[in-house]
Amino acid sequence: MIKAQTSIMLVFARLDILNAELRVSPVLNQAYYHPSTYNLYYVKGMLKGCYAILNAGLLGLGGQISMQVPLVDLQAQYRVIKPEIMAAIEGVLEGMQLFLGLQSQAFEHEFAQYCGCCYGVGLSSGTDALILALRACNVGPGDEVITVANTFIATVEAIAQVGATPVFVDIDPETYTMDWRQLEQVLTSRTRAIIPVHLYGHPVEMQPVLDFARSHHLHVIEDASQAHGATYQGQRVGSIGDIGCFSFYFSKNLGAYGEAGMCVTNDAELAESVHKLRDHGSNIRYKHEILGVNARMDEIQAAVLRVKLRYLDQWNAARQAHANFYTEQLRGVVEAVPLVRPWATHVYYVYVVQVREREHFRKMLEQEGIATGIHYATAIHLQPACAHYGYARGMLPVTEAVTAQIVSLPMYAELMTDQMQMVVKAVMRSAALEVLNS
Repeated sequence: MIKAQTSIMLVFARLDILNAELRVSPVLNQAYYHPSTYNLYYVKGMLKGCYAILNAGLLGLGGQISMQVPLVDLQAQYRVIKPEIMAAIEGVLEGMQLFLGLQSQAFEHEFAQYCGCCYGVGLSSGTDALILALRACNVGPGDEVITVANTFIATVEAIAQVGATPVFVDIDPETYTMDWRQLEQVLTSRTRAIIPVHLYGHPVEMQPVLDFARSHHLHVIEDASQAHGATYQGQRVGSIGDIGCFSFYFSKNLGAYGEAGMCVTNDAELAESVHKLRDHGSNIRYKHEILGVNARMDEIQAAVLRVKLRYLDQWNAARQAHANFYTEQLRGVVEAVPLVRPWATHVYYVYVVQVREREHFRKMLEQEGIATGIHYATAIHLQPACAHYGYARGMLPVTEAVTAQIVSLPMYAELMTDQMQMVVKAVMRSAALEVLNS
């Protein structure tokens, strides 16, 4: 085994020398990799995998944990697409048009088309997408926006940033998304918009939300930051309301190598407004029609995202297969597994279960080399930053009950079968110990 490791490391060195002799050639604002370069990256990736397995085996001989299962493994994804990514970045740097260039324009068109929209406006983050969508819808000081407290803080930050007030409704206990049945209860004369959040990769039940919004002349701004490619009644999220907001935070199903975001819409006026706002209120350089912000997507992120978009459906399908495996094995073992409504497709940004004694559960899995997460441990209405909105514990009972028990298990397209089996066995052992101790 030691000899095998040494041999692999020597081959690494020789491959690096050969790789240095090849060059990337920019063609038509993109870059072309010589097939030999791709083969070298492929062989190196395979050898690194062999080395990791051998190294894990050596650790196992010493009685240590021989496999680690991270919550997300971005390196596993990168190893597969590295040649394309490096070529795309090289193409941008050769051209040196670093923002609002051909890559951004192409990605805006491609992602909008993917979502089923006419217009896409690339932005610097998902948070900026929400803020500018609200501004484009003329939501501002004195207005109220209905949303949920079971979400990332950015949803509410965006409402606050435009001077409006968030108003919370509770969630569906099975999908963890907005309970549209409560909208009527919180409607006031100041309500201007609704932000349904497609959380964890599962869509909100949108038709009742749309019907309610239309009857009360409200804007619907979709927060699709965790649901790239998810569908509601066959229609991709982001294209259902007036405007859809996406984050391309690096860990998302479609993630940049840094930060990026986008608004998509079929409304030309909304698209034009966001387009203007993102670049200091200007469509023509140094001519500023309104006061905007600097929220542009840079060309390198756009180039990276164009590469990744080609793989998104494949990656989502892998996540769905992994989720099905988890669900089949863990139904009845944990308190709750993800549920998918008949009208939805779930893309599993995270795979969330419910357990009792959450901290004990997480510690047990950590001891077996398995990472877990919590999305999210404290609901937004109970965060110190939102205390001035006047919410107290008990006002959103379903949200509060869910956030006390949810745990995210490892989920990414490149998960291997033995890794998933390791997770399942660890969860089962934890459940068995819980029964013995009860």
